Formats: sequence, C-alpha cells, structure tokens
Amino acid sequence: FCYNLSMRYADIVLPLLRGVCAPLKPAWGSAKAFPKESHKAGDIVTALDISTEEAARAALAKAFPDIAFAGEEQGGERGERYWLMDPIDGTRRFAAGEEGCTSQLALIEHGEVVCAAIYDFLRDDMYWAEKGIGAFCNSAPIHVSERGLHDGLVGWEMRLEREDDKVAFAKLEALTRFERFRVAGDSFVKVARGDAEGHIVSDGWGQDYDFAPGTLLVAEAGGVVANIGSRAFTLSNLRFIATNPRVFAELTEGPGAVFPILGARDASASM
Repeated sequence: FCYNLSMRYADIVLPLLRGVCAPLKPAWGSAKAFPKESHKAGDIVTALDISTEEAARAALAKAFPDIAFAGEEQGGERGERYWLMDPIDGTRRFAAGEEGCTSQLALIEHGEVVCAAIYDFLRDDMYWAEKGIGAFCNSAPIHVSERGLHDGLVGWEMRLEREDDKVAFAKLEALTRFERFRVAGDSFVKVARGDAEGHIVSDGWGQDYDFAPGTLLVAEAGGVVANIGSRAFTLSNLRFIATNPRVFAELTEGPGAVFPILGARDASASM
C-alpha cells in the first residue's frame, strides 16, 4: 500500500519536520541537558530542544506565512490558527540515550487539531494524521486495537489530588493493566497503532504541546478522544480519555462506569 501525500498540509509538513529533526539522532545519548529557567524538579532542556524549535519556526513561517507558531521552549502566539510544537518530547530520555523520545507538531485551527505529526527520529518513523483523512505510519495506515479493558493496557497521567481521580484510579487498577505512561508522544503512538488500548490524562504534568498531536492521531486511527464526563473534546481541557471505542464504552457506559458521561448541564459546568 502506498498513500499519495496530496493532503492540504502533510506533503509539506512531514518532510519539513524530518529536515529540522535531522541533527537529533546523531546527538541521542550525548546531548548535554541542563535545568530550565523554571527550576522545576526534573524540568530539563538541551541546546537541541531550542535549535530544533527555532528551525521549525523559521521553516514553517516560510512555508505558511499566515500561520502563527508556539513552541514548548520559546513560546509564541496561540491565536485562531497556529502551529504547536514540542521539539523533543522526552528530553530526559533523549539525553540519556533511551528510546521513546519523539518530536511533535500539530496545527490548531479555532481550538481544534487538524493536522498532527509525531516523529520517531531514532527509527525515522513518521506517525501523522490529518482531520478526516486517517492516521498513518509513514505511508501505511494504522488503527487502534479492538481489545477491551480486561485484556488491555491503559496508560495514565494523573496527579491524584482530586478525590474522584483517586476513586477512578482504584477502579481502573482492578479492571485492566494500568500503567503510568511517562512520555506522551510515544504513548499516543502505542494507542493509535494498537499496542495499547488507551491513555487517560487528569490534571497531569503535560501541556497542550504534549497532547495535541496524539489526540488527533488516536482519533483518526479509529479511536475516541473526549474530555472526562463528556463525549466531546476541547484541547483547553486537559482532563481527557483517548482510547479505542470498546474501552471508551466500557469506561463511560453502564452502572459501573468509571467516567460516566454527564448531562448537558453538568458537562458544560465541568469544562
């Protein structure tokens, strides 16, 4: 199967991302990491995080001069239409020479993710999706699994400061193989290609640039992405479920639902 990249964005964006990420693989395991100015514990950066983001900002501005850009390292404008980038998702892994680090890019239009790429630069595998087109690894379509909770693997990113999250966490530990997924891009790829059944985030450690690409990838791979307590997804609400359809139904339907769908009035109040 060979897919013709005649999309609105993908034919330009994917080779562009490969190009700006070319220096990453040779530096894997040898790049020096240093604390970010935030001084948060474990919050580190390398010179390649910054230079990759700068290169992507410049290349995208040249290719799409009317679209703004925001990145993890140097910020930017989040308006009606903008690129959102995490130049190295999993910087600690990258610096230590561990697998699971990727580069992530998404296009946001009016609050909705419409194009996304998660680039595994170690293997030169480009996971990408465009709204309404599907999800792919390079040119091959990918799809979520059909396994349920009992036979599946579900990842989590939850601070467990809310009482309802503590209750949900205990229920999930009894229902499925429930593990902390530590790097968002790699985790969403696992769900989209059917190696894991879902990813749950509730007041986690990540930001929009960590999650935006993966949410579209999972949705276009046949999955369901929705904010907790809702059937809809808003990127500004970082409490969400991204799973295959079977697991989503098991989590949200019936008297034993871990995350029941709220009524319209309650759902709007929870956003």
